[in-house]
Amino acid sequence: MQNTPKVSIVIPSYNSAKYITETIESILTSTYQDYEIVIVDDGSTDNTKKIVEDLKKRSDKIQYLYQTNKGLPAARNCGIKSAKGEYILPLDADDRISSDYMDEAVQVLEQNEDIKIVYCEAEFFGDRTGKWELPPFSLKTISRKNIIFACSFYRKKDWEKAGGYSEEMTWGWEDWEYWLSILEHGGTAHKLPITGFYYRIHPNSLRKGFNKEKKKKTIDIVNKKHQDFIFKYHNGPLRYQRKMSKAINIIIKLFSFGLKKW
Repeated sequence: MQNTPKVSIVIPSYNSAKYITETIESILTSTYQDYEIVIVDDGSTDNTKKIVEDLKKRSDKIQYLYQTNKGLPAARNCGIKSAKGEYILPLDADDRISSDYMDEAVQVLEQNEDIKIVYCEAEFFGDRTGKWELPPFSLKTISRKNIIFACSFYRKKDWEKAGGYSEEMTWGWEDWEYWLSILEHGGTAHKLPITGFYYRIHPNSLRKGFNKEKKKKTIDIVNKKHQDFIFKYHNGPLRYQRKMSKAINIIIKLFSFGLKKW
């Protein structure tokens, strides 16, 4: 493997031994080969380490990092910090990507500096199947609700500029806040017309309930950290009561299968 791969796929893992082999195998079939895989074991108590060590014998593209349990955002940041690639793709340890997702995404990022995020069509698999229906992208829409899943490509320099994922948001929605951190500096997102991401649904695929308190905490953080961006499209802060409660309900319906239990 080259010392400076173009893409770094960062996989946080917490007790994902049952699924991580399938996840890694989906990457190894990629038509694009200039990449590394950075697995961050977030304090797993199962045999994740043993499985990854066996997988490393099959490919020198795989790296294994361990940290005490700090949560998903911190695990992502840990992996990205050590990543050598120019482009980053976060991937959960029980999901899959298609063989052409990397190839298609890199082409877009290479050709247009104004595109900050590249994502794709997606499908559910496992206990539920079907297409993951997402609304069309616009800056106004993403300023009030998340419309891009976490398994999307971006440049490492934009992660650095954004300050990484918010490690306090261990309850979820850290990816929404992160997308705002990137896009408020300019640029846009691009959705590929291919099904490149497969999200596994299983009994442990939901985080603990996204309750009223967590909704309010999320909105408070977004309003505080992205005031200018929010005001630009809404002439005021997002609100949990009245106007915002409807938007949050839409988000929960849309992303009810997008909140991993960590």
